[in-house]
Amino acid sequence: MTSKPAAKPARPYFSSGPCAKPPGWTPEKLNTESLGRSHRAKIGKTRLQYCIDLMREMLDLPETHRIGIVPGSDTGAFEMAMWTMLGARGVTALAWESFGEGWVTDAVKQLKLEPKVHRADYGQLPDLSKVDWNDDVLFTWNGTTSGVRVPDGEWIPDDREGLSFADATSAVFAYDIPWDKIDVATFSWQKVLGGEGGHGVLILGPRAVQRLEEYTPAWPLPKLFRLMSKGALAEGIFKGETINTPSMLAVEDAIFALEWAQSIGGLSGLKARSDANAHALDKIVADRVWLNHLAVDSGIRSKTSVCLSIEGADADFIKKFAGLLEAEGAAYDIAGYRDAPPGLRIWCGATVDTADIEALAPWLDWAFATLNA
Repeated sequence: MTSKPAAKPARPYFSSGPCAKPPGWTPEKLNTESLGRSHRAKIGKTRLQYCIDLMREMLDLPETHRIGIVPGSDTGAFEMAMWTMLGARGVTALAWESFGEGWVTDAVKQLKLEPKVHRADYGQLPDLSKVDWNDDVLFTWNGTTSGVRVPDGEWIPDDREGLSFADATSAVFAYDIPWDKIDVATFSWQKVLGGEGGHGVLILGPRAVQRLEEYTPAWPLPKLFRLMSKGALAEGIFKGETINTPSMLAVEDAIFALEWAQSIGGLSGLKARSDANAHALDKIVADRVWLNHLAVDSGIRSKTSVCLSIEGADADFIKKFAGLLEAEGAAYDIAGYRDAPPGLRIWCGATVDTADIEALAPWLDWAFATLNA
């Protein structure tokens, strides 16, 4: 039997959301001046706008695209986009993991639409060449629960008639996003930035704004979804005037993460850290015959939410495997998503240190040997 390793990852936080906090984070380092104040007071508006400005700078987002902080994390942001813009033309939905399937359910059961659906099994990607861009198209840029991503934006035509809706929550800040290909993008701070949940970010390109201004959906819109005011786009949302009361503590936490990202070289620094983590995990997998990537094709494999399969493992084995490592304080939250095939999911985003991915290797060996003894 493999002996228990002597050293542990210094920060054994490998959850795929909320993810590890940025290195060096402590609550004492957060700016708290805005706490206990109205978010509509000058200090609140200033900090919200500063957070938006930092995100724009970090993402190199063109001035043509608006960026706003909205309720409900990534799910709230994406559903806000669906409810306010779908129905003007046909809909195509791509589903190769749990959240993509969720958008299909929303379109069919809630909005009563009849989308064309392109599905693929976990670990695979649908044939992107068959997507009808006369439709509005819903897809996840990086499938958090399957570890599968789109290879790039080349499959999205410049002359598309429909809008591209990208759930990019596990992709933003880890990949180069071609913003000219994206009409709607959503994400949350809790992924690559290691921020807190509860708030989403909505990015709208000019074609999405045009849709909002020219089209009114047939169904009622909850107050939290309303992006229009008196027949015009509610521009205040994209200047820090949130629809409802935000947590200024979560905003300050996001600002800390963004300023940390600036200190390591911005987007290029974040991508480099994520790439290094994914490479380190690739090496661990390559050195073990019992461990495999769920996404066999490296060209569509996530560099953030990396999903792995263990030879012969069922759900009970995975639960015990993850439980052993958690009990030892060697790795937290590495069991795969509940709807995915039984396996492990190890977050490799920028807030994780590569040394901790490397230190995880002998612990994986130990857990595997212990359960097979």
